[in-house]
Amino acid sequence: MAQHFEDISIDDILSVAEREHEAHSRFVQVLCINGEEGIDLVYSYQKTADQGYAMHNYRVHGVKPETHIPSVTKFYLVAFPFENEAHDLFGVQVDDIAIDFKGGFYKVAMDKPMTVISPAQKAAREKAAKLAAAKAAKAAKAAQEAASKAKAAAGEGVQAAPAIDWEAERAKVEAKCANLTEDKAAKVMAAFEAKVCAAQGDASAKGGE
Repeated sequence: MAQHFEDISIDDILSVAEREHEAHSRFVQVLCINGEEGIDLVYSYQKTADQGYAMHNYRVHGVKPETHIPSVTKFYLVAFPFENEAHDLFGVQVDDIAIDFKGGFYKVAMDKPMTVISPAQKAAREKAAKLAAAKAAKAAKAAQEAASKAKAAAGEGVQAAPAIDWEAERAKVEAKCANLTEDKAAKVMAAFEAKVCAAQGDASAKGGE
């Protein structure tokens, strides 16, 4: 069976359900995954026989505990067990479930039991967060130092002019001269070389100050 995955936003959940319902797709599941940035939801729909029974999976990433998502029971009543499970086991706030058990679908000994992580997982996440913070701080420091150097190089607020690649400029002029007469091309090149000499002499004078 062909499997297709597509990332969607919370705002797309109902429009996707409506589209799949109109295409006579079969609702398969809402799968919850305890991710690093929240709960990832995967809505799965199976296409009809003439479409090869392909499975289309739509992923919503990083749903936070305070985030509310819409119920798809408006289009697929059979989704109500999955949405009640998402609420009771993962703490996902699902609005307007057609058959809502109000947190009583499962009898659990603790709130959101499927979001519990091991001490090793917690330590790994804290370490990753510290590394990310250190990396961001290092990048910010490097950017600040670069800005300070650029300001110093600019002198009293005057931006230093970038160095000119004269070889590249010479190649451009030579390319233009290819379409000119020999006499005119010689004059253009002579003018260019004079410009180069003047610029390099000016740079040398400034460097000796």
